[in-house]
Amino acid sequence: MAREHPFLGQLRVAWFSFTGSALTLIIFKGSSHALECRPCDRHLWVSTALLGFGAAWAQENSIAIELNKLEPQDKQCRAYLVIQNKRSTDFSALKLDLVLFRPDGVIGRRFAVELAPLKANKRTVKLFDLEGIACDEVGSFLINDVMECKAEAGPLDDCLQNITASTLTNVQLTK
Repeated sequence: MAREHPFLGQLRVAWFSFTGSALTLIIFKGSSHALECRPCDRHLWVSTALLGFGAAWAQENSIAIELNKLEPQDKQCRAYLVIQNKRSTDFSALKLDLVLFRPDGVIGRRFAVELAPLKANKRTVKLFDLEGIACDEVGSFLINDVMECKAEAGPLDDCLQNITASTLTNVQLTK
């Protein structure tokens, strides 16, 4: 598995083993390198070399949802979401169970939002109107669950864990 390490560049862990209390990694960076780590830095190498690759893979295969803007529209509020599909597959369905909390923390409304279709490795903007709710009545949003998630090959069950949530507003979007 090849991954870009933030300090070492493009790396590929080809093999690793624990011998006694030492960790040995065979890492490719252009040419083959063997690194041996003693117990004092074994955890450092495991976290940077192995777990770092897993984290990089998870970020590359995620769906990032950003609450970008809330905009007043007459007697309601319009929410703009920026969705970055970092996966290599198109989605024909991605329906979220969202909960709106008022500024005082009390649940205001629960509703479903369909974000599909989503193209593979593509950034998309979706918007939805909160009928009867003014923007100043919105305290935060919770992605409570994924109600439906379908890719080209059929339904997926890992969609919620692969969603990252962020906001550019003073209203939080969490999961």
